[in-house]
Amino acid sequence: MKMQLIFPEWKKLRHQTVFHLPPHAPVVFSAALPDYVDLHFFDENVQTLEYDTSYDIVAISVLLSCQIPRAFEIADRYRQDGIRVIFGGIAVMLHSQEVMEHADSVFLGEVEDGRLTKMLEDFKNNQLKKVYNYMHDHPDTNSIGSARRDILDKDLYAYRGIQMVDLVHASRGCRFNCFPCCNNFLGGSTFRPRPIDTVIKEMAGIKNNRLFIVDNSLAQDKQWVMDLFREMIPLKKKWVSHPIIYDDDALKLAADAGCWYVYQAIVDTSEVIKDRIKRLHDHGIGVEGTILLGTDEQDEDYIKRLIDFLMEINLDMAEFTILTPFPESPIRRKFEKQGRILHNDWTKYSCDNVVFKPKRISPERLLSMYDLAWKTFYADGGQQTKMGSLFYKVIQKEIKDGTYRRYNPKTKRSFRKKIKL
Repeated sequence: MKMQLIFPEWKKLRHQTVFHLPPHAPVVFSAALPDYVDLHFFDENVQTLEYDTSYDIVAISVLLSCQIPRAFEIADRYRQDGIRVIFGGIAVMLHSQEVMEHADSVFLGEVEDGRLTKMLEDFKNNQLKKVYNYMHDHPDTNSIGSARRDILDKDLYAYRGIQMVDLVHASRGCRFNCFPCCNNFLGGSTFRPRPIDTVIKEMAGIKNNRLFIVDNSLAQDKQWVMDLFREMIPLKKKWVSHPIIYDDDALKLAADAGCWYVYQAIVDTSEVIKDRIKRLHDHGIGVEGTILLGTDEQDEDYIKRLIDFLMEINLDMAEFTILTPFPESPIRRKFEKQGRILHNDWTKYSCDNVVFKPKRISPERLLSMYDLAWKTFYADGGQQTKMGSLFYKVIQKEIKDGTYRRYNPKTKRSFRKKIKL
């Protein structure tokens, strides 16, 4: 069976430096395919999509709401040519009713335990169902094997000669229910860790020394996360993640295990946030703040104070986003009840547009404050300069422990280079 797997194009945040990370969902999907599938993967963010009617089936993996319209364009063109199209991914779970209008079949949920094999057997027997719904039937985490990164052309994910990160996950589900987040709907409210030995085996098999652990949170189970970090130490990987549990013992282990920097959500100017950033820095861990603008507490003066606060606490990087009420999030349900949703143009649900009525500021002024935040924070040299500083720090760590690999732009390959400090 010849399959084309497509990851549709999506635009970066306005003001954000454009670079591309290898997508995670397609490599997890691919690992669950039966052996008889001849897979051809296209990431439209780094490749020109080749329309080819020789495929038996086309699969479209959609991560973000803003990818949905482009995914529909691709699907409609293939279906007009008589090619069957199946959909899966996070955004598909959030927009399933719309997706069904553009798909021959929709897969909802997680793909392990032979579920994709069942779907493709139905396809081979001309019995493909419209929906395969496993949203509330999560597979045993013991069945989650290593992702299939061989489908990726790694050369396409280097930025200015620097190898970026490979994505990996150690757990699923999230017991937190943060107001802008859809994770409870997508993966359930129960923390579901993978066996640590399985995770370590997968990490060890990744050639890239730099990883992004994409778990929803590393703050859900202190004992588990500390056990994970201990087992990671011998790997000498350098990695980034979403927030780690607020505990000095865990942070020390994280640093020992190679934590490079974390993404830290910041919505206020509290002492808790200030202390959090200081503790991370004290352990040699960098911080990229993910700053949400447009919450009900924020007016124009509040946002200006927040920007000043960010300058004071010495963030290594900042990523500003505008609050976006995605389907199935708590904030979406609240805004729908209050009649505050402006439209459902999913191309605008990219976290750099205002798609709802803010409480204490006009949509136009909120958009202006978003632009001001980026301009002010990066006024002393720009985002690329700060990003370069973060990469310099990780390179120094890699040189120290002998894992530094240089990238040759002529051969488009990395090679180990021994350097003494």
